[in-house]
Amino acid sequence: MVVNQALKNKVFFIINKYSGTGFQSSVEGRIIEACAQYNLEGTIEYTNHKGHATELALRAVTQGFTRVFVMGGDGTVNEVAQGLVNTSVALGILPKGSGNGLARHLQIPLRTHLALRLLDNYKIVTMDTILVNDKVSVNVSGIGFDAHVAGKFGKNGKRGLLGYAKLILQEFHHFKEFEVKASIDNEVYVRKSFMIAAANSSQFGNNALIAPSASVCDGKMEICFIRKVPVSQAMGFTAKMFTGRIDQSAFVEIISATSFEAEFSDKIPYHIDGESHPAIERFTVKMLPASLHVIVPMSTRKKL
Repeated sequence: MVVNQALKNKVFFIINKYSGTGFQSSVEGRIIEACAQYNLEGTIEYTNHKGHATELALRAVTQGFTRVFVMGGDGTVNEVAQGLVNTSVALGILPKGSGNGLARHLQIPLRTHLALRLLDNYKIVTMDTILVNDKVSVNVSGIGFDAHVAGKFGKNGKRGLLGYAKLILQEFHHFKEFEVKASIDNEVYVRKSFMIAAANSSQFGNNALIAPSASVCDGKMEICFIRKVPVSQAMGFTAKMFTGRIDQSAFVEIISATSFEAEFSDKIPYHIDGESHPAIERFTVKMLPASLHVIVPMSTRKKL
């Protein structure tokens, strides 16, 4: 893409008012003040329907912007990334979701006034994305129980970590393990699972680490097979997830891969970056190495 030099100091902002637990009208003023502080001109657009963030990101690319910041959760980040993948335009994140998995992995501050410092003090890294059934995923996608929960989450208007935890407890006993025949880098695996995650980054969100060793810059994803954990061991399993030791659990098997295909005897729910999709019988994932430029703090460790 040929960069329009007149837009070097202009930044495009895409805001989802409905991400997370609520929208504060003061946000727009904070963005305008930050742009003024750093001698930037900001263009602010609000999403108003599903897929709109992708449309806005594509417009920003067409208009020659070099940076696009998204305010929202992982679902909105995903939509913007769909418009920026395989372009030279850099994605910035102003976290405002329920979990903010990718932002946490990239060590982006969760408080808006701190994240806005990335307008001036930042570096750009090139990260991998993954293609899930021909749809872009930037964080963690999955099949099974977590997808089942994702399909119900927020439908009663209650979001946030507490609402998510309550929903997990409500649905846990009803959802059964399933058998899967999978091909991982052309090697066949047959497993029973409660859920399967294809992880680009390390976590779902809220520091729930599903793949502690995952990197978004290594050209590989982590395929995580998780069995149904007995209730008597649920507390210990949860502790391992939030302390980065889930890979030590007897109920978890993690395999690094560049491609993954799975077949099921019945249709099963799946999600992409937390957004639920209709149940399917076949799941295909492949890597898109070094396909998205992202803005991260200067202090972020070299390996992401």
